[in-house]
Amino acid sequence: MQGETLYTGIFDSHAHYNDERFDADREALLASLPSQGVCGVVNAGTNVESSRQSAALAREQEIFYAAAGYHPEQAAEYTDEGMAEIFALLKEPKTVAIGEIGLDYYWPEPSREVQQRVFRLQLDAARQLDLPVIIHSRDAAEDTVRILREFPGVRGVIHCFTGSAETARILVEMGFYIGFTGVLTFQNSRRPVEACKAVPLDRILLETDCPYMAPVPYRGKRCWSPMIARTAERAAEIKGIDPQQMIDIARENTKRLFSL
Repeated sequence: MQGETLYTGIFDSHAHYNDERFDADREALLASLPSQGVCGVVNAGTNVESSRQSAALAREQEIFYAAAGYHPEQAAEYTDEGMAEIFALLKEPKTVAIGEIGLDYYWPEPSREVQQRVFRLQLDAARQLDLPVIIHSRDAAEDTVRILREFPGVRGVIHCFTGSAETARILVEMGFYIGFTGVLTFQNSRRPVEACKAVPLDRILLETDCPYMAPVPYRGKRCWSPMIARTAERAAEIKGIDPQQMIDIARENTKRLFSL
């Protein structure tokens, strides 16, 4: 990324630095983030073990915060004992959200019934603990909105949003934020672009979902937080503002949602 514009105040609202793709150089990579303009990262859990790892990163790394929860693809792993451990992690000062949770109908398993049950249990936990949620929703927009309506007052972000502008408007009206990844830069990414146009600036978060979703021109490579700059440039172009202004707005939105 040498020779590119260096922006400041980048806050990556959704990452997975505990992923095995970072095992070889994680320590050096994380140490370099501030020099690359990154001031904050929320590292999301997907099950009990990854939630433990996220909490550990938040304890060890000054600019890191954690989220803990069961991802829909891991919904079949849910146990009362596991959720009790997640509850304990959620009470740590730098664990700031329940997530990522939600629905994913792309694969046939876990069943939709199992996913919906675990989603509701975690939304109820968010209501009890007064914490925001980080929502994963793939091929499940209608059920995601329907179930979220059952929990009025629960706040959060729909991360890696690839849905329609109409769905984005509905979610914003319900009080949710919308997270955009490098998908916004992909050729033929019409729906995310239209959604970005529709979402007010004060409801946009920027994220990597790293190591996944690297933006153009890094598509297919391992993603990391400084690459948000490319997503910010595309979002800024769509919204008609300066890229640094987009980064600043998204950072303040992230801090507001997670009470940082």
